[in-house]
Order: sequence, then C-alpha cells, then structure tokens
Amino acid sequence: MSATILVPESISDGFQPFSSGSEAIARLNSVTKRYEANIALDNFSFEIHRGEIVSLLGPNGAGKTTAIRLLLGLISPTAGSVRVLGHDPRDSQTRTRIGAMLQIAKVPDNLRVREHIDLFRSYYPNPLIVDEVVRIAGLEGIEEKMFGKLSGGQKQRVLLGLALCGDPDLVFLDEPTVGMDIEARLNLWEQIRVLSALGKSVLLTTHYLEEADALANRIIVLNKGMMVAQGTPVQIKSQVSGRTIRCVTQLDIDFVRGLPTVSEVTADRDALIITAIHPESVVKTMLQRDLTLHDLEISAPALEDAFLALTKSESN
Repeated sequence: MSATILVPESISDGFQPFSSGSEAIARLNSVTKRYEANIALDNFSFEIHRGEIVSLLGPNGAGKTTAIRLLLGLISPTAGSVRVLGHDPRDSQTRTRIGAMLQIAKVPDNLRVREHIDLFRSYYPNPLIVDEVVRIAGLEGIEEKMFGKLSGGQKQRVLLGLALCGDPDLVFLDEPTVGMDIEARLNLWEQIRVLSALGKSVLLTTHYLEEADALANRIIVLNKGMMVAQGTPVQIKSQVSGRTIRCVTQLDIDFVRGLPTVSEVTADRDALIITAIHPESVVKTMLQRDLTLHDLEISAPALEDAFLALTKSESN
C-alpha cells in the first residue's frame, strides 16, 4: 500500500515548524569511534527531534561523515550507543524509515526519472506514491527525461526524490546543493523546508555556511571528533564578539583603534573595517570627528566568522 501525504503549497522563507518539545528520533550517546590509532569521534553526543533541521558543520576530517555512517547503520561505534527511532539503525525495519542523499550516490544515466523512482519505491514496504515524490522534490516536467540528460540541479533534485521514496521519518542530506547555481540552490532549500513542514527530520551537512544559516533550527559544530558548539544559528553567531562597521573616513586608523569597545581595525582600500561590541557608539563618535564620513555599513557577524573562530580556537 502506498502512502500519501499532504504537502504545503508554499513554505515561506522564514518558516521554522520545529517545536523544541518534539520527540527525539535519533541519538548518539557518548559515542567514540576509532579507526586504529585515529579517533574519528570522541565521546560525542547529540540528538535530532521530529521535524527538526540540524546542520552538522566542521572542517574536513572533523567527524561528520563518521556520525552519519553511524546513524545509517553502516558502521558500529567503538564505545557508546546509537539509536534511530528507538532501535539499532542496523535493524532492517529501521532502515526502511531512513532516507539518504549522499555525495557518493550513483544512479544509471540511461534510466528515466520516473523509472528511477519506480525502482527505488520497490525497495520499501509502504512507499510514497510517485506523484508525491515528484511534487515534494520538485520534479514536475522532467519525469520522462533520461537522468544522464539532466542539469546538475535537476540531478540533485532527483537524488532528493529517491531519498524520499520510502516516506522516511529521518532524511540525511550530504552536501545536497553542491554544484548548483543560485536559483537551483534556492529551489532545493524550499524543498528541504517542505520536509520539515511535513514533520520529517533532516540532518544536513554542507560547506555552504549560508545554507546552514538559512535552513537549520540547530547547528552543531564538530572539530577533531568533538562538539565545540551547538545552538540556533543566532546563538552560534553570537559567540563572535562584536559587529562589523565599514566606512570611508578621514580619521586616523590608530585613533579609531583607541575608541571604546573596538577590538580590531583593518584597512580595505579606501575604507576601514572595524569590529566593535557597541558599533552605534563608535559610529557616533566618528561622525562627531569626521562630518565627511560616508559609505557606512554595519553588519552582524556571519556564520562563517563564528565557524572560523570556533574551529580555529579548538585547533590551537
């Protein structure tokens, strides 16, 4: 019997349906994973809740892939426990409730999109109907095209659709928008928001930090197999002290460095880049001293700033 679900017609850009009181459907509890002398994960714990989008960030070799492989049941922990939907992820019934879109995924070029969907649906006891897979993954109009003839963005959407064929409760998305142009990336972001709106949990890994910022309810930063930070995107970014001021001024750079709450000043061509905890008071003082000050911009720290600060401090 095929499952049918109702898909919201549109999900607004800021839509975040996750509720902090929802149940945990996957959990790593004090997990250590060793590969001979190499420790890939070191006493790492985390959980993901129903309807939540969690982004797992970290530099290469941080342990992200190991965490995903553990949750997929592809490897076992050296110590600690792994549970998905309350069971061992290696259990066959548990696996039918998990979907994965991995970078290593390869599907034949000489099958049509609909043929791929039919094939993957046959692997599950209660798959989504074809039209639902097509609609959620945004595949309308390309169902009869050969996979090998699709654009990069279309291929990524097909791989997302194949991950959804079994109507999974938990979806792993490993670098889902790699190689996409901006329009295709934004379209796929919308599909990921749809999954969350449907109550499905999403574990996202990405090197595009703006992607994690836009999508995730919660971000976990890994480095050298250990969690170095977790929280909402706002909470992660708040770990970088100060905001950034960019302006063109006649004031001496040493004078600006000496202003209260200023932590850093650098020159960028004809402008100064100033980091300050209280940028409003800094700008007020600068305007009093330089009425010609112009091209003023004040911005909050980006997720990239926080990521670099967190992983750099842990590497020292």
